[in-house]
Amino acid sequence: MDTIVEPRWLTSAQQVVWRDYLCAVAKINERLDAELRPFGLDLPEYEILVYLSESEGLQLRMSDLADAVRQSRSRLTHTVARMEAKGLILRKACPEDRRGVIAVLTGSGLTLLKTAAPHHVQSVRNVFVDVVDPDDWDALGRAMRAVLNMAD
Repeated sequence: MDTIVEPRWLTSAQQVVWRDYLCAVAKINERLDAELRPFGLDLPEYEILVYLSESEGLQLRMSDLADAVRQSRSRLTHTVARMEAKGLILRKACPEDRRGVIAVLTGSGLTLLKTAAPHHVQSVRNVFVDVVDPDDWDALGRAMRAVLNMAD
């Protein structure tokens, strides 16, 4: 026989914070996406360029890149295909594993990242960093680390 467990409903204050969080994340992502459009990028593409630029040899296995940018492998494959068509990334076979594929940042991709990065950082400041009270940063950091450190 199944036991029905009563949910632990959110308090009114928790509900407000939760909904504010969801709306804030959506607003931040929409704004950052819009600010990258003049560069022919969206936020997930920009994030891919960043991870590749920070990787040894400007390259990563597609599976590792998918984990880093929190995308499914299927979604990443489509995104990388778009970026490859723009000349920002190329894909090559993995020499150690014939089934593996490596994404490589091209010179054009690196140049675009270097051009877009200062604008993106200013956008991050405008939509997030500069609007949060400096006294709230430690608490915000603790909250985000707690979420990131919880067991999956």
